[in-house]
Amino acid sequence: MFVVTLLALALAVNAAAASTNSSNLGQQAVQTLLQYGRPILGDYTSCNEGLCTWMSQFPDDLSIVRMNIPGVHDTATWNYSQTTQDSLEHITASGITGSEAYQPEPAEFYRCQDQPIFEMLNGGIRAFDLRYAFDPTNSSLVFYHSAALQSETATVQDILYGFYHWLDDHPSEAVFLSFMYESSTTEWAQNNAAVQQMLYGTLTNDVAQEYISPIKDRFGTLGDIRGKIVLLRRFTLDLLPASAEATIPGVHFPPSNWTDNSPNITLIYNLQTNGIAYIEDYYEIGLPNGAGAALNIQWKFNATTAHLEMAASEQWKDSLFWSFASSEHDTDVPSPETPIIQALGNGTDVPGVNQKLLPWLEARKGSRWGIVMLDFFGNIPGLVKAVIGI
Repeated sequence: MFVVTLLALALAVNAAAASTNSSNLGQQAVQTLLQYGRPILGDYTSCNEGLCTWMSQFPDDLSIVRMNIPGVHDTATWNYSQTTQDSLEHITASGITGSEAYQPEPAEFYRCQDQPIFEMLNGGIRAFDLRYAFDPTNSSLVFYHSAALQSETATVQDILYGFYHWLDDHPSEAVFLSFMYESSTTEWAQNNAAVQQMLYGTLTNDVAQEYISPIKDRFGTLGDIRGKIVLLRRFTLDLLPASAEATIPGVHFPPSNWTDNSPNITLIYNLQTNGIAYIEDYYEIGLPNGAGAALNIQWKFNATTAHLEMAASEQWKDSLFWSFASSEHDTDVPSPETPIIQALGNGTDVPGVNQKLLPWLEARKGSRWGIVMLDFFGNIPGLVKAVIGI
């Protein structure tokens, strides 16, 4: 009996040691993966109060289409500066005569955020606009804004691991990832079968299946998706076998039906249920050159609030509303209205869309807005809370 007890104890000690080693190895692996994605993800910090867990305040039976979900446009651009651009020139410069279209403009034309993803998540953001394409070697999926490569190391897979890790620590929350192929990245880039296959594999591998909601082409309730990712698919797998398009989860927003630069897009995402999304994506203000910051900002503010007023109407309560408060008029002269100027104003006498939007939302607290995508949201305290309605 004594021998048996010692043997059992030894086995228990060995099992505990193995478990500890496995746990340590797992933690080391997680930290390594997060380091790969650090240029886009930022540094991971734990957070379990305030806007880190704002979804915990809402019931499981709340319909997703009736929620207010703050989001960010061109998520990956937060760390894109002229220094970043210059440091990546050895990768992005094609060296081909006549390829000026693929050379980045000044960095300020591309930067739309100033916080990394982990900080955004902790600050209440739940919808993320992610623009992907092959890196110049056609070997991995990375993030671009037009010709502006955001990082030479952080891949789509790395960023997904970051979201998975954050959701492990915040099971009351859900995130919405909008994936869109970014064109005009490099001289020979194309949305070919290899790109589509890599994206499909990344979004459907064994780990992805643990975290990405399997619900397809419909929006359920908050309880359905807590601890999960909902894919907002602004891509079509048209070069892969039909089984790929049939099996990939998420809600499909076909790029061919997403009208470019429009203040009011009507898009059917489910023919069987007549699931309709109303989208405002008026991002490039079409005023004549010389109109100036105040008028460009006012036009964008008017387009966004008109769409939000539709979202608040009882008439469309069961439809998805998705509004982009982001914009630019980079070609304006004598001074371009870059994304930061459109969002935050000129720094003196002209307020930006965000400053104007905050009191407008606060005055209408309790309304349904849907998904609202922002640029430089953190510079206006209270803006995320105003979108959520808390």
